[in-house]
Amino acid sequence: MKTDPTLFFSPSAIKAELLRLAQEGNKPFTQSLNPGVPNVLGIRIPQLRELAKRIARGDWQAYLATADTYYMEERMLQGMVLGCIRPDEDVEVYLARVTRFVRLINSWSVCDTFKFGGGKRFIEANKERLWEYLKGWMQAEGEYEIRFGVVMAMQLFIDEEHIRELLRLYDGIRHPGYYVRMGVAWALSVCFVRFPDLTMRYLREGNTLDDFTYNKALQKIVESYRVDSGVKHVIKGMRRK
Repeated sequence: MKTDPTLFFSPSAIKAELLRLAQEGNKPFTQSLNPGVPNVLGIRIPQLRELAKRIARGDWQAYLATADTYYMEERMLQGMVLGCIRPDEDVEVYLARVTRFVRLINSWSVCDTFKFGGGKRFIEANKERLWEYLKGWMQAEGEYEIRFGVVMAMQLFIDEEHIRELLRLYDGIRHPGYYVRMGVAWALSVCFVRFPDLTMRYLREGNTLDDFTYNKALQKIVESYRVDSGVKHVIKGMRRK
């Protein structure tokens, strides 16, 4: 039986669908991963992504214009829809849509499930514009705004062309938020996996990280299965007291 596509353009219908999916989810587990975040439904991510795909096949503009933000998953769904649609021909129009979403982020889960639409073709065609866009978020004020820039830059720009500036940007972030500092630590561990020599020099000689972020970065490097045991032993000895 085909689903009536108009179902997904009514805010009340969307909410009803989310509440239905929540019955198949795991609210206590999701709440434990997002402490302090209000109105968590606990919907499983694959189900939420499937719903986003269905919305993206229809009048997604109507959906985005009327989407609610009461539940955490309603915010997450908007980001997922933006990742499913074909970006506007004018990249600035699409980035304006993304900016609106970023300002709705209220948890690391909402932040980290986002992906740009258009796949590799869109990324390659707009790489330098996206780089400048994410640099702007890394210099923002809000905890989740900064994390968005940190995590997305980690996903797209840990490469030969950008690694040195990226390390400088991560090092220059000064925000007390837990999810900012954890995001930077995570990103630095990925930098180490991909550019071990350069990142090791940065960690040993060139960083101004606070102790929490620095030690968490070392911890995440040690936890990586892509770092050999000998290097992990050295990393453990670099921990600050």
